[in-house]
Amino acid sequence: MEARTPRPPDLARCALFLDLDGTLAPIAPSPDAARVPGATVALLRRLVCATGGALAVVSGRSIEVIDRLLQPLRLPVAGLHGAQWRGPGSQAWELPVDRDRAARLLARLRDIAAGQAGIYVEDKDISFAIHYRHAPREEARIRAEVAAAAADFASDYTLQFGKMVAEVKPRGVDKGSAVERFMAVAPFASRLPVMAGDDLTDEAAFAVVARLGGIAIKIGDGDTSAPWQLPDPDALARWLDDLSARGPSGPPRHE
Repeated sequence: MEARTPRPPDLARCALFLDLDGTLAPIAPSPDAARVPGATVALLRRLVCATGGALAVVSGRSIEVIDRLLQPLRLPVAGLHGAQWRGPGSQAWELPVDRDRAARLLARLRDIAAGQAGIYVEDKDISFAIHYRHAPREEARIRAEVAAAAADFASDYTLQFGKMVAEVKPRGVDKGSAVERFMAVAPFASRLPVMAGDDLTDEAAFAVVARLGGIAIKIGDGDTSAPWQLPDPDALARWLDDLSARGPSGPPRHE
């Protein structure tokens, strides 16, 4: 793919929104194997300072897992595609769900994956995903069976396909609504939103960022509404590192 790199914005006027898997962390063989490089954690610390704290992670992971992957940092985060939210002052919100229905949905998904090599069910407490990266020939079957299961819970849940994953998540939230929630509070409000993400679930956030006149960056290949595109997490890290090395509205500093 050909990289389409945006003109460097002034970080002091930006609000950064970053996906995790495939954006801050390379795609791993399984969710449990994902790691955020130490250099990226250090970069995030610098970016928090450069943006005056206007940096949030917006991910399909739970807040608990995000915190573990980014330790020792504790950032504003939107977890489970916006079903969980923690603001800059540690104010927190979680979408209420019917736990009995969630348990029944999880059981259905586990039945779909039972005895199938290379197929893994990720339990995120109120959101659930079936990963089939290691069983690509089963994609059509998995998608059809998960769609049928999700349809039985359609009043509470919606189906979202991603890269070799089918996720059933609570209805009424997405990464776009999470970005809007951040942009309504300090220090994010009135800043230029910059969103980077790699998957279909990030498109809702890209749409909100575009409406607000911001910068949307797709990481990796694939169709996207984002006008800008970088090939991989390393390329994003280099771009962000260059931004952090610049003075306000100026070229990189050489010290």
